[in-house]
Amino acid sequence: MTVPIWMLLGFAAWTVCLLLFTVGIYRWSRILTGRVPIRDFLADKVEGEEWYRRAMRAHANCVENLPVFGVIVFALFVSNVGGATANYLSIGILASRVIQSLIHVPTHNMQLKSFGYRLTRTWRPVTRIAPAIQALVKPRRLTRWYV
Repeated sequence: MTVPIWMLLGFAAWTVCLLLFTVGIYRWSRILTGRVPIRDFLADKVEGEEWYRRAMRAHANCVENLPVFGVIVFALFVSNVGGATANYLSIGILASRVIQSLIHVPTHNMQLKSFGYRLTRTWRPVTRIAPAIQALVKPRRLTRWYV
């Protein structure tokens, strides 16, 4: 498997881990201890502690961006475009998503949140043009002219 595909799997795993270890722990700890019935967690009305609401937003952001990243990786795979540029960009996407989530969930500090947001948004346009960049710098295979 290629590095972008591994990073896509990592992105999906991060999305699931974010759900399990933030939203899941918050909800199930309240349900299993009898503090809140399961029916009180409504999809259209997010209530709860501040960090829980931030975790919900961080998870939703991962869910929204996962298909976009998946399509980019799929396009790279189908067009057989790869190399160091695509690898570094895909690693940067996953790293920036993890950093943004880790900053966003536990903190109220808007400067740190803004940094995480800018970091994530900086990589997105770069990944959209990565196939074009890679096609321009793709090394040509030399044919053997002597036999």
